[in-house]
Amino acid sequence: MNIGVIFAGGVGTRMNSKDMPKQFLKVFNKPIIIHTLEHFQDHSLIDAIVVVCIESWIPYLNDLLYKFRIEKVKKVVSGGETGQLSIYNGLIAAKEIAGHEKTVVLIHDGVRPLITDKLITDNIESVLHYGSAITTAKVKETILVVNEKDSSIDYVPSRNNSRVAKAPQSFWLDDIISTHEKALAKGEKNWIDSCTMMQEYGFKMHLIDGPSQNIKITTPEDFYTMRAILEAQENEQIYGFEN
Repeated sequence: MNIGVIFAGGVGTRMNSKDMPKQFLKVFNKPIIIHTLEHFQDHSLIDAIVVVCIESWIPYLNDLLYKFRIEKVKKVVSGGETGQLSIYNGLIAAKEIAGHEKTVVLIHDGVRPLITDKLITDNIESVLHYGSAITTAKVKETILVVNEKDSSIDYVPSRNNSRVAKAPQSFWLDDIISTHEKALAKGEKNWIDSCTMMQEYGFKMHLIDGPSQNIKITTPEDFYTMRAILEAQENEQIYGFEN
C-alpha cells in the first residue's frame, strides 16, 4: 500500500493572507491544496491520502474535498503544536488505514503543488529499493556556512556536493512511526523535517532528484511564480509550446 500524508497546517504569515491560510488561496479558481492533492488523487500507485489540517479549517477542507472529488482522502486530522507533532498525527492516521499491510508513506507539503507523477513514482520506487526517498534539487547558487556571532564565513561547501531538501520525503511507514516515537520518548518535538530526524536515528537516506519547479509556496513571490508556471504548462498543452 502507498499512502500520501499531506501537511496543510501552515497559517501563511509570510504570505500576508491574514484571513485565509496560504494552502487555501486560489490559483486559477482552485485552492493550492487542491492542486497538490490532485496529483496524489490521479496517481495510479497511490491508494489513500491523509491530510493534516488546522483544526478550525477542517470543515472548509472537507467541503473542498467533496467539491473537487478528491476521493482518496480517507482521513483528515488536526495538526499538533509543532510541525513534527503534526506529521506524527498524520502518520498515526495512515497506520489506521494501512493496518498490518506493509506500507510506503510519502510525506508532502500541501503548498508544494508543482510536483509531478514521475516524482511520486520515483519516491515509491526508491523506498521499495532503498528504504527511503528524499526529494532534492541541485544547488544553483553558492552556499555559505557562516558564523552568526561576527557575520563571518566559516566555509564554502562545494555545489557539487550540496543539495536542497524538498518534498516528498518517503519511508516505510513502520520505520518513520517508530522513529517518531523514539524521538518523543526523549522529549524531542521540534525536528525540522523527517529526513533530518531519520538520519540522526541511524537510517541511511537515499536521494532522488526532483524538478526545479517543485517550490514551496510561502511568500507572495512564490505564489506568482506558481501561477506563471501553471500558465506556461497550460499554454504548452493548448498550443504545443515548450517550456
